[in-house]
Amino acid sequence: MSNAPAEEIPTEEIDLAAANHIIDKYLNLPGNLMPVLQGIQDKYGYVPKPTIDLVAERLNVYPSQIFGVLTFYAQFHLKPRGRFIIRVCVGTACHVQGAERIVETFFDKVGIGHAETTPDLRYTFEKVACLGACGMAPLAMVNDDTFGKMTVQKVEEIVAEYNQRPMK
Repeated sequence: MSNAPAEEIPTEEIDLAAANHIIDKYLNLPGNLMPVLQGIQDKYGYVPKPTIDLVAERLNVYPSQIFGVLTFYAQFHLKPRGRFIIRVCVGTACHVQGAERIVETFFDKVGIGHAETTPDLRYTFEKVACLGACGMAPLAMVNDDTFGKMTVQKVEEIVAEYNQRPMK
């Protein structure tokens, strides 16, 4: 019987040159852990396991401390995310305007549920508590593009549009 956690983060092989460059940039600054982790996530799209080990070694902190930061702050992700991050507001204003129907339509059209990523890394889907534009309810976002007064038809149009966009 293994003592490993139920969901272990896979170790993948990645080029650590970019991570080393980011660490070098902040190495001698106090409070450097957060900007290093943010820089790594900006570069890789998430914080890969090998970079955690590298950061721990180079900044002289325990990997468990780094995992504590990564799991505390919602901004950090430990798994690859899609090129297009779809967020649908499920806050009160959006909920009463039919947000659940919008969520279900996105699920059907992209084939994933909340906090999931498509195998081709095109989409990641997230239900969020509020997007701060209640007057446009129900509201969805794809990356930085905002779509208000959402309908099932608009979901279909949005997915069709982003399916045509290049991955990089």
